[in-house]
Amino acid sequence: MALHTFESLPNFKTKPHIVVLTDICNEPDDAESLTRFLLYANEFQIDGLVATTSFWQQTSTHKQQIHQILDAYAEVQANLNAHVPPSRQYPTAEVLRQVVRDGIAEYGMTGARGPLNEGSELLIAAVDAIASDGHIWVLIWGGANVLAQALLQVQKSRSETEVATFAAKLRVYAISDQDDSGTWIRLNFPKIFYIASIHGWNAYGLAAWTGISGESYYHFNQGGPDSSLVTNEWLKKYIQIGPYGKAAYPDPVFIPEGDTPTFLSLIQNGLTDPCHPGWGGWGGRYNLTDLTGKDGSRHYSDAADYVRGKDGNMHVGSQATIWRWRDAYQGDFAARMQWTLSNDFNNVNHSPILVVNGDSELGALRIKTGFGTTVHLDASQSWDPDSADSLQFRWLHYREPSATQWTVKFEVPELTFKDESDGKRKFEKVSVEIPGKDEGMIFPLDPEKVMKWGPKTYHLILEVIDNAKFPMRAYRRVLVEVADDSSGSEKLQVDWEVAEV
Repeated sequence: MALHTFESLPNFKTKPHIVVLTDICNEPDDAESLTRFLLYANEFQIDGLVATTSFWQQTSTHKQQIHQILDAYAEVQANLNAHVPPSRQYPTAEVLRQVVRDGIAEYGMTGARGPLNEGSELLIAAVDAIASDGHIWVLIWGGANVLAQALLQVQKSRSETEVATFAAKLRVYAISDQDDSGTWIRLNFPKIFYIASIHGWNAYGLAAWTGISGESYYHFNQGGPDSSLVTNEWLKKYIQIGPYGKAAYPDPVFIPEGDTPTFLSLIQNGLTDPCHPGWGGWGGRYNLTDLTGKDGSRHYSDAADYVRGKDGNMHVGSQATIWRWRDAYQGDFAARMQWTLSNDFNNVNHSPILVVNGDSELGALRIKTGFGTTVHLDASQSWDPDSADSLQFRWLHYREPSATQWTVKFEVPELTFKDESDGKRKFEKVSVEIPGKDEGMIFPLDPEKVMKWGPKTYHLILEVIDNAKFPMRAYRRVLVEVADDSSGSEKLQVDWEVAEV
């Protein structure tokens, strides 16, 4: 195996642009989520941190708490940078302070229709700075009125084409609707890419995002998630430590970090593509509510996964699309908090680097093949920056992203992985048999539609785990696209999702 060094860690091709709208100070979970968010600040381009209102905090905003967390971050930024190469450095606290603003100190659309606010101005400027073919993520942890005001301002000051260009750059993930402006946005700008759980008012236990930590509070999927990883005791032992964790991460009141799913799938670990919410990842899985095509709404709502839980039983629901990854995202959080304690690279853990079939990119590896073929996958060149670590290779056939129904068994045959490794590391090389034409994905009411619903794309996930005290994981998604080799076969296209604008 080739010799690798710290400096050979690959650079990120791009970093997602992000503006966070947070009703921080309403309850502790926003501060908790911001504490975790900043541990990944080197993977993002943070263009705004805006303190907002919500139904629960209607007349005040509190950017001072954002600054307090940045004060704690400033104490450990140098330590964090010791664990990433020069191409992946963390922004300074001072740089981040330059993009902190107070939002509108009024509720919902009443506030949005008032005088232009400094938070809305920052958001407009951030969107305008994005190239016409690019996008920016607006993560809404409270009310959405800053985004609504930005859209109102652009609508009244620009042409219809310019408004459409502005809106097309937006990628929104809202933690449910916490004022009346989120609904207004989706009704008036239906083509905005917008992820939001839809449920009765204040019925948050129905939302996918509660899968981050909410099973004990909301009583879903009992016995499925590993609840020990989100207890106050676990947080005190592994997160509320050192000059950063102690100062920045408050004790939970309801559930910890309800806002964290907005950015978990933006973390550059190779698991997913956030612009395809139906693929699933640490932040959950979401499908288009309306499949009428390019002229329809681009609202994404909760999808469900069928997952074997810690208790050995199968559990289903939207929350399972998040808690199924809890070992991974909590382990990664604890490992990065260890980075804040030491500037010695050799003293803490770092995630593996994956290479599959000679390809080390983070994006999905696409393989086109035919019915009844065998696909060979070789991850033997994968390596770990911590040379003493051994690596464990796990493969998952993630069936739900290929299905249109709650019950995947009718549509997606389960693929299995045969170990073909020739070394000590099991499953670093595998083969997968693709079903034949008569066994492939079918529409149950009309098996003849097997060739009309294409493509037949299987999502295969490689997860590689190191063996450190605080294990870290890296991923690679392999998309196996199956097409008939007959002359009448249709062209491959993205499964069950409207193509990107």
